[in-house]
Amino acid sequence: MSLEGLDAGILAPAFVAGLIVLSTHIPLGYEVLKRGIIFIDIAVAQIAGLGVIIAYTLGWDEHGLAAQLAAVISALLGAWLLGRLETRYGRHQEALIGTSFILAATGGILLLANNPHGGEHLKELLVGQILWVEWRQLLYAAIISLAVLIVWIRYRARIGSLGFYLLFAIAITVSVQLVGVYLVFASLIVPALASTGYSVRSGLGLSVIIGITGYATGLILSALLDLPSGAVIVWTIVIAALLLKLAIPKKMG
Repeated sequence: MSLEGLDAGILAPAFVAGLIVLSTHIPLGYEVLKRGIIFIDIAVAQIAGLGVIIAYTLGWDEHGLAAQLAAVISALLGAWLLGRLETRYGRHQEALIGTSFILAATGGILLLANNPHGGEHLKELLVGQILWVEWRQLLYAAIISLAVLIVWIRYRARIGSLGFYLLFAIAITVSVQLVGVYLVFASLIVPALASTGYSVRSGLGLSVIIGITGYATGLILSALLDLPSGAVIVWTIVIAALLLKLAIPKKMG
């Protein structure tokens, strides 16, 4: 264990990245649970990641504007397709989402099969590089996330199912490039799942506490123990959810 890793210059932007992700994923997580499409986020995130991999294999800067556009376009197309499939094959939606995830994941593996750095890029996509986010990235992510949040709060009753999927795709595309696929899933599902059975207000508050506690504790532990931050934060989010769920009785919600 070393205190040298507790560098505010690194941990502060990483924590802000977590707050930005939680700002959209907590409310959207409730809708995902309501619709019963639990794995949509990991599927859309993987599709967005496939767009980045395609851009990378074409020789584009994976952190440049072209790669960002590739990720957004891929996610939007994937979300549009999943929205259409829900309309026609709603009963089998989860199976179709799972199939989409597998196709996107294996597509990325095939594209990087002959790349000597392929394993590193896949790991970065899944686990994320939250400790290396920059304030410039966070400004862009915060603006997009705020726009998504405003549209969702004000117009969610009007945008319909397809509108939800497209809005969801934008939020996921922003977050997966900040924190990776695994943390996207944990941020979306775990806080919302833990708050089931509480009133809307209490459940929302509980979700926020779980998310903030999970990110803060995970970042500190990963720095002290020199472990991958994304993986540690996933565990601390789940542990925070379990402990707070046990500590706060539903009759208080």
